[in-house]
Amino acid sequence: MTSTAPAPPDTGWPPPRFLAPTPPLVGTDGVRRFHGLTYARTPGYRPCLLDVHVPAAQEAVPAVVWIHGGGWLEGDRRYPPPTVPVELLHGAVLGAGLGLVCIDYRHSLEAPFPAQLHDVKAAVRYVRRHAGLFGIDPERIGAWGESAGGHLAALTGLVRADTHGAALEGREGVRDEDSTVRAVVDWYGVSEIESLLSQSPLPPVPGEPPYPDPIKSLLGGAEEGRRERARAASPVTYAGPMTPPPFLLVHGREDRVVPFGQSELLERALTRAGADVTLRAVEGADHIFLGSAEVPAVVAESVDFLRRHLSA
Repeated sequence: MTSTAPAPPDTGWPPPRFLAPTPPLVGTDGVRRFHGLTYARTPGYRPCLLDVHVPAAQEAVPAVVWIHGGGWLEGDRRYPPPTVPVELLHGAVLGAGLGLVCIDYRHSLEAPFPAQLHDVKAAVRYVRRHAGLFGIDPERIGAWGESAGGHLAALTGLVRADTHGAALEGREGVRDEDSTVRAVVDWYGVSEIESLLSQSPLPPVPGEPPYPDPIKSLLGGAEEGRRERARAASPVTYAGPMTPPPFLLVHGREDRVVPFGQSELLERALTRAGADVTLRAVEGADHIFLGSAEVPAVVAESVDFLRRHLSA
């Protein structure tokens, strides 16, 4: 049974780990929107925020946690990649009768891995704690991410506190709720990081400061032990022994940032673990589906996958 206990009172010190939801804004379409909710507060870091959008419904609805990309270095919960209009993403999810939870998380130059996974799991726990207030069914939550967010969505679906211990679960925000999800959509996420350590960094942009290396920034620390940290941050490491939830992997065949083979590796690992997994190749598409006219179809397929698996 999901707890409905309120957030701890803000007495000044120590600061509360999370804050209770504020009342929603209700649009003319009946959608209830909770903006800028603080789901985790860690001293020394900016608060982690999320937005909740819930369609008009007579009963609690399934929900999808959306995790933005940006090389773990940047990005914003409010903005999908430029190839995916906000109206398309939000409209497709809400139109399917699903709630949408868009989250921020700490970037890698704020804190290296596993801080990002800790934050995503804290967001799932927060949604479960306050599911009754949101109008969300706490037993029917999925994860959907793109690029760095796809990597984090995959990890969220595979890493379990009861199997892999507390180190990857984290203690941010709500602590006494389940952080598992029932279905995962991973758009062109990294799956096996160790093989990417020797990948050439992104080329410099004239007139701009050098862009940090995304992989090395995520892993942090000295070069010594980096391969071990890479394995710990790779979704393929956790594809078993428990049967994973259903996965939909979507990847551009011509992706020059995250090779298509990364999704093939995860598909094979999930298949060996007995998962229901589908790999959908987007022909001719680069990263973020650049060069493809299939984006509306990919969004529709992803939402349909989540609707089917979360509504069952």
